Amino acid sequence: MKYSGRFPIFNPASIRTYPLSERQNKVRWTELVQPQRALADPPAPAEIGAAVQPVARAIRRARDNDWPVVLFSGAHVLKNGFGPLIIDWMRRGILTLYAVNTAGSIHDFELALIGETSEYVPNVLARGEFGMAYEFCYINEAIREGNRRALGYGESLGLMITDDAFRETVLARVRRPGAPRAFAHPEVSVLAASAYTGVPVTVHAIIGGDVIDQHPSFDGEAKGGASGRDFLIFVEQVRRFKHGGVFINMGSAVIGPEVFLKAVSMVCNVGDVLSPELVIADFDIRPYQPQAMSDERQFGYYFRDQKSVVTRIPQAFGARGYYVQGDQLITFPELFRQVG
Repeated sequence: MKYSGRFPIFNPASIRTYPLSERQNKVRWTELVQPQRALADPPAPAEIGAAVQPVARAIRRARDNDWPVVLFSGAHVLKNGFGPLIIDWMRRGILTLYAVNTAGSIHDFELALIGETSEYVPNVLARGEFGMAYEFCYINEAIREGNRRALGYGESLGLMITDDAFRETVLARVRRPGAPRAFAHPEVSVLAASAYTGVPVTVHAIIGGDVIDQHPSFDGEAKGGASGRDFLIFVEQVRRFKHGGVFINMGSAVIGPEVFLKAVSMVCNVGDVLSPELVIADFDIRPYQPQAMSDERQFGYYFRDQKSVVTRIPQAFGARGYYVQGDQLITFPELFRQVG
């Protein structure tokens, strides 16, 4: 990126990269949770099953009424292997939009490209190799090309995986000899599933918080532009909650709650007030302290998922807010099982 200001800046041109295939990873595509396995596994403990039940019931009711069902997750939902469950929901028309942070899109992209993801950070941080896989330039250039075409972030990466012409345009600019040209496992990618099903995957980015930002190929204007369009896609989906529906925040402590809160404010500003039929649920591992949501002296007040998603937004519209506490390795498969 060009800079013409008066302050010294770091020059990323000196960054050294290495092939993604040489990296030690913790997750392989063969370990991902498939729908058949999730349905066949024993139910979760009774208290978790009971907490999940009203959310699963609301999802089924929402789709029966053609109301939107939106899932916003942190990266661990994909890193923990639940991409195939999300893809199944997309294919069956259960999810009407899936939103994720940039880290989640990177995990998904890596799984599609080489069938592995989640590097072992302690091994590489001191060597300056954390996040320095060469193929991250594919992501940056795909976003740049998508931004040239005025596309969203999720749509751009989906095309990179599924559209031969788009991919060749990107690779012609950045691929070096010996680097992969094809995606080994597009079938496990939610980004690819979006291209096939027409269900949007929106990616909600920050600047400087993702490994792709470390590279000479990073283009902050393109990242912001493409993700900005995804935000507007997300807001338009939230607008449909004026009739009813379900919003689930799973494992996103800040980005999901804050993006949802701003989207709600925007749609109300143009006259589309959310329906009391809306069900809003937050899935996380931390205890929930309802009494802390209006007391700034308590640490729980600063948990934005609990304050905004479970408390403030439902109360503002007479909607229902639920908090499901537990390890998402248990709670998400249980939700999937109960939805059926």
